Amino acid sequence: MKTIGFVTSPLTDQNAVRGVGFYTRNLLENLKILGSKQNFDIQEIKNLPVRQVGLKLKIKNYDLIHIPYFSPFALTIPVKVKVPLVITIHDVTPLEFPDHYPPGFRGWFNIQQQKYRLHQAGRIITDAYASIKSIHHFLNIPYSRIRFIHLAADSVYRPITDRRILARIKTKYDLPDKFVLYVGDVNWNKNLHGLTAAVLDLHIPLVIVGQQAREIEHQALDHPELRHLPDWLDTASSNPLIHRLGFVPASDLAAIYNLAAVYCLASFAEGFGIPVLEAMACGTVVACSRIPPLSEIAGEAALYFDPADSADISKVVHQLFIDSHLRSKHRQLGLVQSAKFSWTKTAGLTLQVYRELLD
Repeated sequence: MKTIGFVTSPLTDQNAVRGVGFYTRNLLENLKILGSKQNFDIQEIKNLPVRQVGLKLKIKNYDLIHIPYFSPFALTIPVKVKVPLVITIHDVTPLEFPDHYPPGFRGWFNIQQQKYRLHQAGRIITDAYASIKSIHHFLNIPYSRIRFIHLAADSVYRPITDRRILARIKTKYDLPDKFVLYVGDVNWNKNLHGLTAAVLDLHIPLVIVGQQAREIEHQALDHPELRHLPDWLDTASSNPLIHRLGFVPASDLAAIYNLAAVYCLASFAEGFGIPVLEAMACGTVVACSRIPPLSEIAGEAALYFDPADSADISKVVHQLFIDSHLRSKHRQLGLVQSAKFSWTKTAGLTLQVYRELLD
């Protein structure tokens, strides 16, 4: 029996309600189930000391440690780990767009440390094939150490036919009869400004789900990474067509996906884009950016646009919004496409990475 130490800090820190927390939670659950059948004992490491020399854990108790999260500007990797190490890097967006994610002095110092410590890892896991080149380029990781493993939607995301459930959720969140949906953060790469401008130009309601969008008024908007938000906030706060719901539990979110006419993701860059899979699994049609990570997972099921062209976003959203036959076609394509991804498959491929270092 091989004992794997799996770091679970993203379940209790600021990542808990974001994509990293979602990844950690679902992967851990499925690793435990599948691992027990394949001679792996998955044990949780709740706190990982990263600032001291040497990893003050009972290393002898672990055959391998998996850190499911990497930040370029904060220390997330210990100085020395004396057992095989696997690290998941979801994306390196802040390094690809430094003008929009300035690290500052502390961040610059941390990324130098992170790069040095990262080379302890026997394997790097990333969510999309499109991320491999960026990880190699910006972090100097050999291609031979990088493995890409797709994510999946949680099983709660599925078509809902019970109209009583849908009616209850519609009333609970005071949703419009027909709307475009966005689920996610408010970082610059998410292009909320372009999405909002495109949808409002069509005079269509836009429903935004995400804790960050709800709490913008309480954030330090003079921070360099948030400087794109004040103008957007002026529009979001004053226009009745914009509905900011904040954090929504998964069971309610599944119903909101089902109620949406179109799910739209207008990102300039993505690591994976899990809401695209969630939407397709619910039978909601998807309009999204024509960028490699999204086309990689959505295939022919989505309709694509140029995220830098607000008119192009409007055109694609309008097509799906008004054409019920087009929505029906892409609904079916989305259900088929989303079924290709599963957390059992993700966990199985992750265990395979562990074996590469342990066999």
